[in-house]
Amino acid sequence: MLDIQCFNGLIYAMLAMAVVVFISLYFVTAGYGQFRTKQWGWSINNKVAWVLMEIPVFLVMLVIWYFSPLKWDLPQLVLFGLFELHYFQRSLVFPWLLKGQSRMPVVIMLMGVLFNVINGYLQGGGLYLFPNPDFQEGASYLLRWNAIAGILLFIVGMAINLHSDHVIRHLRKPGDTRHYLPQKGMYRYVTSANYLGEIMEWVGFALAAATLAAWVFPIWTAANLVPRAHAIYNRYKEEFGKEALADKKRIIPFLY
Repeated sequence: MLDIQCFNGLIYAMLAMAVVVFISLYFVTAGYGQFRTKQWGWSINNKVAWVLMEIPVFLVMLVIWYFSPLKWDLPQLVLFGLFELHYFQRSLVFPWLLKGQSRMPVVIMLMGVLFNVINGYLQGGGLYLFPNPDFQEGASYLLRWNAIAGILLFIVGMAINLHSDHVIRHLRKPGDTRHYLPQKGMYRYVTSANYLGEIMEWVGFALAAATLAAWVFPIWTAANLVPRAHAIYNRYKEEFGKEALADKKRIIPFLY
């Protein structure tokens, strides 16, 4: 168990790494999904890889919650529930909805596992090991503007994320191998609407939690997904032409 100094040191180290990752991913596109190549080495079934990659963060948070004397304190319980709801869907539902026989490089999966273990500890630590002192207000904390706004933003972001994944899964009919430009929902405004939704979720979570540990998550999420959204935008532009993209942005409507 880390003390508060080491815990904060881990936070600052992760923030520094996020900067490195953000810059690097504008030069090297992570080789999963439509960007997978043989150069990334041995790969395994995409569904299995997603489960193995995402389930650690769900379990780490669950263990920290289970052994915490604060487990039934209302502010933490609400935030814990939102966090676990996302990762239950991401690790135990989302992978089995994926279509096709795609594969994920093992090295990408292992990097995801490492991040998720560390992030699970940081988020669990921010709720239960070194919590926001204001959580002691109990239910009244959830009436603060940041808690209300954060929870609402999380819910809206999750709805956008789930709907955008649904749109992507249903772009093609069975047997169709052509590529299509998604147009429904938030895809009317950005080419990576699913990523927009996920960033909104974790900004909302961090806003509601109001801890530095919680803010690590949306910063890392943006560091990973904003460059990837840029790569996807460029791929669509090459495949469908700039005219087909019209006024769509990459990930932030009307801005980027």
